[in-house]
Amino acid sequence: MGAAAAPGEMENAMSLLGRDAGGEGTPQGPPPGAPGPAPHQVKVELGEKEAEGIYSNLVLLTHSPSEFLFDFARILPGVPKAKVYARIIMTPQNAKGLLGVLQKNLEAYEKKHGKVPAHGDFPPHRDIGFK
Repeated sequence: MGAAAAPGEMENAMSLLGRDAGGEGTPQGPPPGAPGPAPHQVKVELGEKEAEGIYSNLVLLTHSPSEFLFDFARILPGVPKAKVYARIIMTPQNAKGLLGVLQKNLEAYEKKHGKVPAHGDFPPHRDIGFK
């Protein structure tokens, strides 16, 4: 049996993607503190296979006027070929929402764990692995 998302996680993600919790693409309700109906809650099922996740260290991105395509691939050192393991297609509006969600989560991560170095920002001799 699949696992469900933690309470509030999906609603927060849907809100940040610019959708109501019903997924109809309408803006979220009134601002916090303003009177209005409570947002709908969505139960998200996560199957066992999907819960395992797919590791990716390379994302290929392209777009058309109506959609963004994200190809999540894996590349190994010394192998001149990468394999795509998942393709995610979304509207430009949802891609922009994803950008916002990623930015907020990276900021929270860096606040807790320290700055994430960009590619090329690593010191020449860094310790990797167990000590």
